[in-house]
Amino acid sequence: MKQLSDLLENVVLTTYKGDIEKSVSKIVFDSRQAKTGCLFVAVKGTQVDGHRFINAAVEKGADMIVCEDLPDTLKANVTYVKVENSAAALGQMASSFYDHPSSKLKLVGITGTNGKTTTVTLLYRLLADLGYKVGVLSTVENIIAGEIIPSTHTTPDAVQINALIDEMVEAGCEFAFMEVSSHAIHQHRITGLNFQGGLFSNISHDHLDYHKTFKAYIEAKKMFFDNLESSAFALTNIDDRRGNVMLQNTKARKFTYSLRRLANFKAKILENSLSGLHLELDGQEFYARLIGEFNAYNLLAVYSVAILLEQDKFEVLQSLSKLKSAEGRFDYVISKTRKTTGIVDYAHTPDALEKVLSTIDKLKNGNTKVITVVGCGGDRDKRKRPVMAKVACDYSQQVILTSDNPRTEEPDAILKDMEAGIPPYATRKVITIANRKEAIKVACKLASDDDIVLVAGKGHEKYQEIKGIKHPFDDKEILNEFL
Repeated sequence: MKQLSDLLENVVLTTYKGDIEKSVSKIVFDSRQAKTGCLFVAVKGTQVDGHRFINAAVEKGADMIVCEDLPDTLKANVTYVKVENSAAALGQMASSFYDHPSSKLKLVGITGTNGKTTTVTLLYRLLADLGYKVGVLSTVENIIAGEIIPSTHTTPDAVQINALIDEMVEAGCEFAFMEVSSHAIHQHRITGLNFQGGLFSNISHDHLDYHKTFKAYIEAKKMFFDNLESSAFALTNIDDRRGNVMLQNTKARKFTYSLRRLANFKAKILENSLSGLHLELDGQEFYARLIGEFNAYNLLAVYSVAILLEQDKFEVLQSLSKLKSAEGRFDYVISKTRKTTGIVDYAHTPDALEKVLSTIDKLKNGNTKVITVVGCGGDRDKRKRPVMAKVACDYSQQVILTSDNPRTEEPDAILKDMEAGIPPYATRKVITIANRKEAIKVACKLASDDDIVLVAGKGHEKYQEIKGIKHPFDDKEILNEFL
């Protein structure tokens, strides 16, 4: 139990009506979860305005309301608090409700278009291997000192985040690593958290269905660094053209990493093959099981964070050399009956797909045929659909366009958007098969010895979302079946 007055300590409020010395048993922003003694926060969301449900929350027993606009009629015995921004207030109050758990461990946020999940996963495995109890908040799963909790969003809501971090503290975690999405930053889901550091990996066109413009998307990422405290570190990839932008207004200590330029943390690829990477990292030769230039960046980023968290250089390198990538990230399937390689990857943006395919292109031999199975998600940025198809055509000898997670859209409509990006020279090597399982099956049948089948877009996901229903679907399992 917390007093409402204590929860409002860091909140920018305009006015209030009623008693603010009430005890708060629970914080909710969904009126359906409201009950006696709870605080309801009316958040103006992208789809629904929580202010519409203030009376519904009161009827269910909520006797404390935080909102941006006071209702026309104020109920007796109900406390109303008017704030500048309900979403930001929710973040601050959630942190206070759980006694600021993020200040009781070292929390590092990882943001960028690509590489977040791999980086977070590698950091977790590295620090765990070094003997620490560690927490993770990621797309694939949340982890509390080894206990796995399934994840459904890149970043949970503010209340869930603080509840999870509180559990991490209770479990004895000394470190926590979090994927920080642009949505979470913009929607104030991370407001109130105390970050020990922040990492920027890269940025390319994505989520424009939400942010509308690339400039707004960049600014959302930058906001994370702008809000870091002076005691924190801000680490950025300066090989990305927007890398330095992230550091422009931060109060945090600034650090850089690079494969190509002078930086605080530097690496050089000595050899890149299907058996792994041979790097010169921070002046030390180093072998890793991970493959491709993009993973060289991920490894360098993880190493840099570990050093900034005051870990021993040689212990870090030793542990890093043993690590495997995250599930669904350049995930291998080798045929047991023929010399065909299958790769499952989460690449769902043009930039990510190009990185994966260019890596395959550099590693394959001259006779290897690359067959790419790719789709685009429904109810998401339509502008990237033709670009995804073009990228697949540029790097593949055979392309099969298929359904991803169509959600509420018609798969055929999504595929038509993709087909618009097929270059004239590539029309003969493109097949469109809406059924994803059938598409993977055909790709495997078309493959010969030494060929590579890439199934892109869904990676670790174990479902396909169609018309609001999530049907069981595992790219890797199906690829295994047909190889």
